[in-house]
Amino acid sequence: MIRICPSILNANFDDLPNEILKVAGHADLLHLDVMDNVFVPNFTFDLEKSLEIIGVSTLPVDVHLMINNPDTEAVKFASANTASITVHFEACEDPLQTLRQIRSKGARAGLAIKPHTPIEVVEDLLPDVDMILVMTVEPGFGGQKFMSEMMPKVEKARNWLKQNSFDEKWIQVDGGISLETIRTAYQAGADTFVAGSAVYRSDNPGEMIDQLRQKAMS
Repeated sequence: MIRICPSILNANFDDLPNEILKVAGHADLLHLDVMDNVFVPNFTFDLEKSLEIIGVSTLPVDVHLMINNPDTEAVKFASANTASITVHFEACEDPLQTLRQIRSKGARAGLAIKPHTPIEVVEDLLPDVDMILVMTVEPGFGGQKFMSEMMPKVEKARNWLKQNSFDEKWIQVDGGISLETIRTAYQAGADTFVAGSAVYRSDNPGEMIDQLRQKAMS
């Protein structure tokens, strides 16, 4: 199964309800990039605004926390419409405890790694991870070029999941996903794709999501 998660990072923040509606009939999840201008050099939404977006979304929300203190803050993003909460390994003081706290709130727990972080840091945490997020750009800004050199990480993660019969766990890629790159990521083993610029800079965001899904599998 393939999941397409449009990121609203490139959407019109002044008209988010309508921007979400453009993709609601096509996407699987809405990807919410939360940046604090500390962990990454950009700011998007604080907790209050994030919960407001989660509350009005007609799609379940996939929250990606690019913040400096996820150990204490992550669970605050859980609500009825929060499908998953992803934290960065590099930002966590106690990633295992943080992942378990997220799961205790009924959300899927994701663990993200930056391009320079080895995939091996995830291996011991696999039983408590619902989704591995391999960043295919440096986190912080949309519109960056896809880093194909991250695909061996995806391949290794997929092999781990197969070896341990973790069929219910997902592998997500985020950064530079487009009609030109999604097939490469899918063949490496990714099944969940964040697409921002490709979707919201297209003339028809919903149609672009359909094309991305088809391209990945063709």
